[in-house]
Parts: sequence; structure tokens; C-alpha cells
Amino acid sequence: MTLRTPLALALVALLAACGGPDRLLPTPQTTATERVASRFASIEVLEVSLPTYAAGEEIVVEAGGGALETSDLLWADDPTRAVTLALTRNLTEVTGARVAPQPWPFDSFPGARVDVRVEQFLATRDGTIRLSGQYFVADMDGRGRDRARLFSLATPIVSEAGVTDAIAARGKLIADLAVMIAKDGL
Repeated sequence: MTLRTPLALALVALLAACGGPDRLLPTPQTTATERVASRFASIEVLEVSLPTYAAGEEIVVEAGGGALETSDLLWADDPTRAVTLALTRNLTEVTGARVAPQPWPFDSFPGARVDVRVEQFLATRDGTIRLSGQYFVADMDGRGRDRARLFSLATPIVSEAGVTDAIAARGKLIADLAVMIAKDGL
């Protein structure tokens, strides 16, 4: 055993003693119960664009005075990946179409492409979660059915339990967005 090995072990032990284990929270799967027929048999979902504070591993909440603060909780999955996959799943449930995230995994090309750009995705001090931004639907067959729509959704946080209820509300907003896209864009 060299001198470096005991020093490395001591450093690892010191770092482990400095903090407790991270608490990782997944976004719960929310099933979209509404069904909407789509004009497209297949739909590709591009990676959802999130604001920097919503794309990080730390869970961020509104602190007051327009400031944001991180909680001591972390997302269990990359937020961009999690939101993209949840939106894909919800669009599948809502439309019954073949929906997949980018890159398109099938041999044939998709009939439509959905691009969502989020401006705000935040638990606010008034007890709601807000999701706003813009989405785009491109008709990949070139038939002129392209759409661009603004969206602004909010849902109350069910109880005073804080961050975990906010996370459940987050899943509901993604399902609500899928219904909106299906009704107005697909």
C-alpha cells in the first residue's frame, strides 16, 4: 500500500462524512385520461427546451421578491430527459398515435414533429405550479398544417407538504400540455 492509497481513503471518508445522502425525487407518471384524435399517425417529440433553473438537477422554487432558491432535494433523472419522455408518453396516451422522442427510432419518417420551448416551469409562492412557453408542430409531409401556439398552464399544489406535492403537480401539467398540443396542434 502506497502513501497515496491511505490518503485517498481518508479523503473519501472525509467527504462522505460532510453530508448526508442526497434525496432524489422522480417525477411521478401521470396518465392523461382525455383522448383526442390526431391527424398524424406518427409524431416525433424534440427534446423539450427548459429554462436553466428548471434543467438543473436541483429542485428550484420561488423564494419571494422574484428570486428563486434551490431546495435540498435533487431530481432523480435529468429534468430535460424526464420532461421529454413524460410528454412523449402522454401524447401517446392522448392521441393513440405512434409517438417517440428524438432521434426518431423508426425506418419511416414521422408525420409530424413537436417542438416545446418552456419559458417558465416553477412552483410559486401562491401555491401553484406554472408552465408557460410556446410549442410548434411541423407537418413533415409539407401539407401546410404547421402550428405555433403559446401556452400558459397552472395547477394548484394539493397540500402544504411542499416540494413533493409540487412534483406531483408538475407531472399533471405535462399531461395537461399533451392534451393541449393534441387538441390545438395535432
